[in-house]
Amino acid sequence: MHDATGEAAQGHGANLAINPRRLWDSLMATARMGGTAKGGICRLALSDADREARDWLRGACAALGCTVTVDEVGNMFALRPGRRPDLAPIAFGSHLDTQPTGGKFDGILGVLAGLEVLRTLDEAGFDTAAPLMLVNWTNEEGARFAPAMLGSGVHAGVFDRAYADAREDRQGVRFGDAIAAIGYRGAAPAGSVRLGALFELHIEQGPVLEAEGRTVGVVTGVQGMRWYEVAVTGREAHSGSTPMGLRADALLGAARLVTEVHAISLAHRPAAVGTVGSLEVAPNSPNVIPGAVRLTVDLRHPDDAVLEAMETRLRAAAAALAGDSGLEVRLARIWDSPAVHFDAGCIAAVRSGAAAAGLPTRDMVSGAGHDAAYIARIAPTSMIFVPSAGGLSHNEAESTTAEECAAGAQVLLNAILAYDRAGEHG
Repeated sequence: MHDATGEAAQGHGANLAINPRRLWDSLMATARMGGTAKGGICRLALSDADREARDWLRGACAALGCTVTVDEVGNMFALRPGRRPDLAPIAFGSHLDTQPTGGKFDGILGVLAGLEVLRTLDEAGFDTAAPLMLVNWTNEEGARFAPAMLGSGVHAGVFDRAYADAREDRQGVRFGDAIAAIGYRGAAPAGSVRLGALFELHIEQGPVLEAEGRTVGVVTGVQGMRWYEVAVTGREAHSGSTPMGLRADALLGAARLVTEVHAISLAHRPAAVGTVGSLEVAPNSPNVIPGAVRLTVDLRHPDDAVLEAMETRLRAAAAALAGDSGLEVRLARIWDSPAVHFDAGCIAAVRSGAAAAGLPTRDMVSGAGHDAAYIARIAPTSMIFVPSAGGLSHNEAESTTAEECAAGAQVLLNAILAYDRAGEHG
């Protein structure tokens, strides 16, 4: 770090600019860690590919003189000191893990843009008043260990370490064993690293910014979301010798629930969405009537009251199905993330950052869950969106241009500096 009396340290950093090529090179380098034949990434949480990306990030932060702390659920915190150690750090970052067929930008753009912020400040010899902290949250996707946003949820006190450790993947591997296996069970107690604020840059994962020709989304909050696991149990029987009227077909019952999820969402449009994204049929044989089906339901809406009404109708449909068909239907809510409203000061800093960069914006509520939603419970928070080509995400074809990535990183840098100035002088 440089002397706080230096000219750079005394300025506002208005002329600081990130290095777009270096950011893009970092994105492409890390895309090889878990890279797929179709150009995407499979970097599941706590896998060997996740460990490789974590090791790379730790080395890059250490090279800048940052102190890297890892907590007991694997969350990583890289600290750059400020002129005022009495101030809580301004944090920024996202996640390194991906879906099984994920893309190059979901999550990691926010981490690598944060790294680029640190590199830019280091090159300029610019010291902020507050310390800065780059964060990588563990298991944001929930693709391997449900629920999603597990690491940030433990940090915010939504879950405890024991709950996290007990999560199992589809092979029966426990989260606690997986984190030990890759060497990222840190010594810091969960939640012990303090945050003064959090900014998270992310791709939109939707089509709105692209459709409107806007470069930056100023995210004012996150819609509420609930996940459910449903088990439908019927009776296995021969498909050729069992009359239609004497069947207890679990898949037929599950199909009726799938169409009901669609109907529930249409009844609360345009904001409501509902998805059945996972379906497991047993015994899964061509000539056996399915005896058991497991499925997941994902309901989302910006208004918690509407979300409650959607759940009420879903439960009623499950009960009616069991009563009418003779099937056994068990429905359990496994995750509840209430609607989130981000901090006005952080939102203002993002708007200021976009204006300083001369970029067109629009206010947005995030349709997807993000770590910032949990951190908003314990610290001032906001998010920055950049476009996703065709609205695609959770897809190997996910695409955001180098220029859009650079724009998001520049707004992130500007927002951090604006927030730092407001905190020091406000």
